[in-house]
Amino acid sequence: MSTVQGDKSEAILDAAYGIFGSKGFYETKMSDIADEAGIAKGTIYLYFKSKEQLFVAVSMRDCNSFISRLEYALQANDNTGDKLAAIAKTHLTYYYERRNHTKLFFMAPNNDPDLMKFMKAFMNEYMSIVRSVLESAGVPEPVLLAEAYIGILDRLKMDIMLNPSFNETDLNKRISFAAALFLDGCRSFLQV
Repeated sequence: MSTVQGDKSEAILDAAYGIFGSKGFYETKMSDIADEAGIAKGTIYLYFKSKEQLFVAVSMRDCNSFISRLEYALQANDNTGDKLAAIAKTHLTYYYERRNHTKLFFMAPNNDPDLMKFMKAFMNEYMSIVRSVLESAGVPEPVLLAEAYIGILDRLKMDIMLNPSFNETDLNKRISFAAALFLDGCRSFLQV
């Protein structure tokens, strides 16, 4: 059990993140979260009306952090190739850092309307950022290309999430590979 320091809401979110990540939504009990946060179970309900609302809040905080990290990484790069690499690094590193919390993604309340609404808005924002990078490069079909790039990254994240021996070397290889594949296509990898 940890002790609550600072904001109780943040302590609850921190505890919920860890427990949802290790147990999944359906196996998590509010009393487990309260114990981890060092508060009474009833205190959680002063901040969050339900376990679903708490899960949405955990997801929102995590996704907002992702967007902030992505925007910061893009500001630090000037050319399109570096920006695509920054997107790949942000996306894949996000999942690498959460590889011990896979149940946040695979055991979530997928039928919760508030969660679905938020996730749709998050994906639209993420897509818009990637599309903007491609539009500024003057590529045709920036929407389709943004969808394709995120699709590549989402497939590569599965290696991270499902392979317990996945390491930082594997991560860096996939970051470089994704950006190079997207920029140069398969031709750069062919031995012709």
